[in-house]
Amino acid sequence: MADPKGFLNHGREVATSRPVEVRLKDWNEVYVPGSLLPIISKQASRCMDCGIPFCHNGCPLGNLIPEWNDYAYREDWGAASERLHATNNFPEFTGRLCPAPCESACVLGINQPAVTIKNVEVSIIDKAWETGDVAPQAPERLSGKTVAVIGSGPAGLAAAQQLTRAGHTVAVYERADRVGGLLRYGIPEFKMEKRHINRRIEQMRAEGTRFRTGIEIGRDLKATDLKKRYDAVVIAAGATTARDLPAPGRELTGIYQAMEYLPLANKVQEGDYVTAPISAEGKHVVVIGGGDTGADCVGTAHRQGAASVTQLEIMPRPNDERNPVAQPWPTFPMLYKVTSAHEEGGERVYSVSTTHFEGDEDGNVQWLHLVEVEFVDGKLTQKPGTERKIPAQLVTLAMGFTGTDRENGMVDQFGLDLDERGNIARDTDFQTNVPGVFVAGDAGRGQSLIVWAIAEGRSAARGVDRFLTGASDLPAPIRPTDRSLMV
Repeated sequence: MADPKGFLNHGREVATSRPVEVRLKDWNEVYVPGSLLPIISKQASRCMDCGIPFCHNGCPLGNLIPEWNDYAYREDWGAASERLHATNNFPEFTGRLCPAPCESACVLGINQPAVTIKNVEVSIIDKAWETGDVAPQAPERLSGKTVAVIGSGPAGLAAAQQLTRAGHTVAVYERADRVGGLLRYGIPEFKMEKRHINRRIEQMRAEGTRFRTGIEIGRDLKATDLKKRYDAVVIAAGATTARDLPAPGRELTGIYQAMEYLPLANKVQEGDYVTAPISAEGKHVVVIGGGDTGADCVGTAHRQGAASVTQLEIMPRPNDERNPVAQPWPTFPMLYKVTSAHEEGGERVYSVSTTHFEGDEDGNVQWLHLVEVEFVDGKLTQKPGTERKIPAQLVTLAMGFTGTDRENGMVDQFGLDLDERGNIARDTDFQTNVPGVFVAGDAGRGQSLIVWAIAEGRSAARGVDRFLTGASDLPAPIRPTDRSLMV
């Protein structure tokens, strides 16, 4: 193990954030560059190398956390990077974006602040890129088999990289103009700069993976034609159908889905626009939805110069501490979370529901009417006399997603079955009811986390490899029915 007394000698320290007044002036990542490395050896030493490392089970990828903690403590960055990549294709993504269920499952976390697993992870991979320890891994020989991957989010990229390294010829189809899926156009630049995606894509290209952007399967290319071209297909198209809010006034101008709003800000950073076509500048902004996507809208609105930002959540405010009965260790607890976007300002309002929107004579939204709600006998009920309205000149809906896009025709053209939750059904090898067609990520699992997407992509790749060759040495971190410690 690292330092047997590390968790006794050192407290938890996390990455240093840039001052709010500084970071709101740009779109760079919020953390001070290089602030982690000087403290990371001590932080890694806090890992107890416990007999049963529950962090393994907390992580859908089964990351070898005690092993790379030990290498990071000893500052053996090459070995740490090798252990990190043994289970995770893209640790620079998860190290920045994952909510770290591994830390919730850390044994030290039973009665002390958990090991800073996420910070150690991102330090290792950033150092690996800096020292050249991340290199293309082209296959020694080709199998002669071809695979199409639909979608270039984390699930699609993970599946594509695994299958390419197994020797198959892989083409990734992405309907957007750039590769990356929601990593590219859903995650704001201040959470993850897109240079991290770009260098991974270059690595994958060097390994032999091919990318086809601007092609939507079902519309631009029929699913049946795609299947004829390839020996196998992996659907990793995500769960992009957003949940709507059918309240009176929804048709007013200025009310948008989060994924109509966020990509435009990212396109400004890509150089496609000088200013975003939908901007919060000078407006009273209301974000409906208290999750991570809502927080992304909050941070984006701050940087665009919003007059005010209010985030609404229909559920009660979460607890500050774990409820040992309802959410016992090592499960992932639903706690009150203050993201970097929330540190930057705005108001968060819990236990409220939108009743209707009010606009001006030109059809632009101006006010949002809400009412306080509570659960009575398990039923959500409005509290009489609590109705009020708040100014709203830009409203973003960040209430989650309900499933894979059905409007483009892909699901029907393939003839795919859906499960009881409306996701694409699959067997234990991630294969759908159509032989040779597999599904990974949110398209089969439902809306979830980046770490689950990568785990699903890696597992689906094993299923495809077995389908094509009869056997596979590729790892399969999870089964389609796995829920582990994280929903």
